[in-house]
Amino acid sequence: MEIHDSLVIGAGQAGLSASYHLRRRGIDHVVLDADDRPGGAWQHRWDALTMHDVHGVADLPGAEIPPDTGRERANTFVPAYFADYERRFELPVVRPVRVRRVRPSTGSGGGPTGAGGPSTGSGGGGGLLVVESDAGTWATRTLVNATGTWTRPFIPHYPGIETFRGEQLHTADYPGPEHFRGKRVVVVGGGASAVQFLGALAPITDTIWVTRREPVWTDRDFTPELGREVVAKVEQRVRQGLPPRSVVSVTGLRLREQEREAERLGAYAARRPMFTSIEPDGVRWDPSTGSAGGAFEPADVILWATGFRPAIEHLAPLHLRSPLGGIQLDGTTAVADPRVQMVGYGPSASTIGANRAGRTAARGVAEHLRSAEVVSADA
Repeated sequence: MEIHDSLVIGAGQAGLSASYHLRRRGIDHVVLDADDRPGGAWQHRWDALTMHDVHGVADLPGAEIPPDTGRERANTFVPAYFADYERRFELPVVRPVRVRRVRPSTGSGGGPTGAGGPSTGSGGGGGLLVVESDAGTWATRTLVNATGTWTRPFIPHYPGIETFRGEQLHTADYPGPEHFRGKRVVVVGGGASAVQFLGALAPITDTIWVTRREPVWTDRDFTPELGREVVAKVEQRVRQGLPPRSVVSVTGLRLREQEREAERLGAYAARRPMFTSIEPDGVRWDPSTGSAGGAFEPADVILWATGFRPAIEHLAPLHLRSPLGGIQLDGTTAVADPRVQMVGYGPSASTIGANRAGRTAARGVAEHLRSAEVVSADA
């Protein structure tokens, strides 16, 4: 079995950035991607999402994103950019490969049985890592995890959720606004996706917006400077080993021009606190829930704009989580195992943060490989 110096899981923005910087450093690596074609999570976005609607896509390192008119579908425009990038820089992407788990090596030679090679121990930053997938097994000295969050949509549980007779959709399943015309839609969530959905739906159908917390609004444009400020604030949490928070928890919410009609219709001003239970035909608030107490609202659809969780179950055998529930990072390096770099996690969940993280991860890989060579030489 071939042993790579590094292996990247995921070919979205963060994974491609990491691969680019690994290649520039001359580090042997392979990129495993679960999708059938390039594009990362962008290829799965709804057809109605245009480049005019997205909150910005940062240039990948070494190649500017092509100009657009704003009318192009994001789920074709961005994947085409990614595909061209992979070809231009000859990135070693293998797809489709769905990674099942990553574990420390168990073979006597420091890698999987029969892999051979020197050993510096297993776990805690020594020895090889074994990556098991539906397409075979790889051995690697370091790992860059870039699996993002799209494959782990989060829907909170509320009493009666299984009894609802209407539709329940998550952001990941959003079919576009026309699907909801003439239906009464409860939009759940306090992030940018909820704001965007209300902007599209309120002018064509009846909407109710519910959030757990009072929305925090801002009039600041999302500039590169603000992006770096946001990354720094989110980074503070992962340095402590806390679970990462969303970018919008730091930036606040901002209405764009395409959401002004929904604002005029009162879609945002009529925001309500979270309901307490779900019934077959709608949602209900507990009698003690402020002004909404005891109220019932009929609904045809519950649209859960409740975010995503990091897709990192395959890393469980490495025991990376801190006692505080998150993966503690020093830059992009997992404190519990310096063989592992985490990109697209926490502060690098945005496209601006992803590019920076890819460069940092490649540097972390190089430093670990150098330190492993020193240890091997001293031994």
